[in-house]
Amino acid sequence: MSDQATSRAGRKVRTGVVVSDKMAKSVVVSLTRQFAHPFYGKQITRTRRVKAHDEHGAKAGDTVRIMETRPISKTKRWRVVEILRRAK
Repeated sequence: MSDQATSRAGRKVRTGVVVSDKMAKSVVVSLTRQFAHPFYGKQITRTRRVKAHDEHGAKAGDTVRIMETRPISKTKRWRVVEILRRAK
């Protein structure tokens, strides 16, 4: 992790895939989580799409690490900390 991510205590850090990079300095990141159904035990996948502020130039398909931050705009509450893997 970069030093920015470690110096900010108590902020949520998530890893996701960029699904849209059509905005200026913003990307849409898809966050996927898996958990077992409380009764049946079957694995369930839930996906959440969040907008993140991007100064690193992430493109669609990239895997990125995002961190919670103060509200930047009406819908942006996350920022891209680093690009973990570029899209092929």
